[in-house]
Amino acid sequence: MMKILKFVGVFLVLSILSIFVCTKTVNASTDNAWNFSIEPYLMITSIDGDAGVGRVTGAEVAVDFDDILENLEAAFMVVLEAHHASGWGIILDYGFMDLGADISGPLGGIIDTNLRQGILELLAAKRFDLAYGYYEIIGGVRWWDNDVDVEVDTAVLPGTATVSIDENWVDPLIGIRFTRRMKEKWKLVLRGDVGGFGAGSDFTASAAGGILYSFNETISLDVKYRALWVDFEDGTRGTPGYFAYDTVTHGPILGVKFEF
Repeated sequence: MMKILKFVGVFLVLSILSIFVCTKTVNASTDNAWNFSIEPYLMITSIDGDAGVGRVTGAEVAVDFDDILENLEAAFMVVLEAHHASGWGIILDYGFMDLGADISGPLGGIIDTNLRQGILELLAAKRFDLAYGYYEIIGGVRWWDNDVDVEVDTAVLPGTATVSIDENWVDPLIGIRFTRRMKEKWKLVLRGDVGGFGAGSDFTASAAGGILYSFNETISLDVKYRALWVDFEDGTRGTPGYFAYDTVTHGPILGVKFEF
């Protein structure tokens, strides 16, 4: 319960700060050529797939939201957008989690782990208007920042293996986002992208869909479901510096969007 309250508390603080920033900016700005937004959000995250760290390879990854809440030490999630009247825009999306846990090993031992994962997306967007909404061609990079500390007991590997991995890589990506106006206060938003192409990971992609409900011209509620895939491998399998991450991170997202 304390973890949940802590998680929700961070979200509320970010929302209050966002309102403060929006108010100050609206009062100071007289240029209507740009539209800005800031959206702190929560993702009820589950992670599924396989991972390899050092000599531990092919370990199944199956982490649900309860596990993440139980072992969460810090988290921060926010998306910032700036769009010009010409149709061009910039999107910055950052999510960070710091997790520590004892996880059952593939041979019945215990793996003491600490994972710090950050994902940053920096995208350019070009908007094209439609009679019932608009779509945007998006392109840019997705930067992954993973620090993993693992200690494996003798039930898993002979002796005690301690491995520290610091993996950072950048994936180019391209995609599309579609926004359809529905009723007066409702919008449908769909997004998909694909990337990697061997430049960083072998493959990465994301898909999301949901709705925006506008309380007024400034504040909207954002509810959607998102899935993010990645297939990354670095180093030689079975050596201490090896790292592999073939997972899908998915779950519903709840955000509060402030526009000014």
